[in-house]
Amino acid sequence: MPGLKEIKRRITSVKSTKQITKAMKMVAAAKFRRAVGRIIQLRPYASKMHAVLSSMAKNVESGHPLLDVRIPKKVEVLVFSSDRGLAGGFNSNIMKNAVKIIKDLQAEGKEVSVSTVGKKATELFKRRKITPRQSWVGLSGRITYEHAQQIATDIIENYINETFDEVIVIYTEFKSAAVQSVIILRLLPFKEVRPADAPAASEASAGEVLFEPSQEVVFERLLPKNIEIQIYRSLLDSQASEEPRVWLPWKTRPRAQTI
Repeated sequence: MPGLKEIKRRITSVKSTKQITKAMKMVAAAKFRRAVGRIIQLRPYASKMHAVLSSMAKNVESGHPLLDVRIPKKVEVLVFSSDRGLAGGFNSNIMKNAVKIIKDLQAEGKEVSVSTVGKKATELFKRRKITPRQSWVGLSGRITYEHAQQIATDIIENYINETFDEVIVIYTEFKSAAVQSVIILRLLPFKEVRPADAPAASEASAGEVLFEPSQEVVFERLLPKNIEIQIYRSLLDSQASEEPRVWLPWKTRPRAQTI
């Protein structure tokens, strides 16, 4: 049986651990609020920008390399995960959906390449004998717009060079501290791939789009910017979904949504 001195030492140790844990929770809560604030501010702008450009692209024949529509024989899958574990089902749910998408694409006879954001996705794919074409790690907790620009530059260059014909992004969208949704977004091309025997849209259904100063200038400036914004949104959504790891170690299983 421990003596009085040993009991007092244990009480002191427990109190010290409690203070440290409380400080950790306060820091985690502050980081979480900051991450949520960033994505809430960006999300309406990112959603509207993508919707407007996608609508505009349907009504034009050409104007920018990012509008080139090719039969998707080669598909790039960009997967967003975290750099650290202890995030409940955050990483496992992303990987389950990513693996399913990859298998479905391969079953359709398409060549699939994978790029990853986050150490966990990189490691999990390597364990499955899938070597990422490109990977970005060490971004968790210090995401900037420059990171999104770096990833977007790689995606844009390879799409224009026809390294792949389609880009699919898989990330976790933040809903609340306990609920997230896995989002599957086709980032490129902006247009739908129409079968050769499908009728073209009529002028009445296509509508009229007026460009100012010109169609070329609008697409040249906005299409690459939209890629950056959508990737930045994916980074911030993933960060907000990952942050509650310390004070909320469990998570509701995310639902997959295709956009």
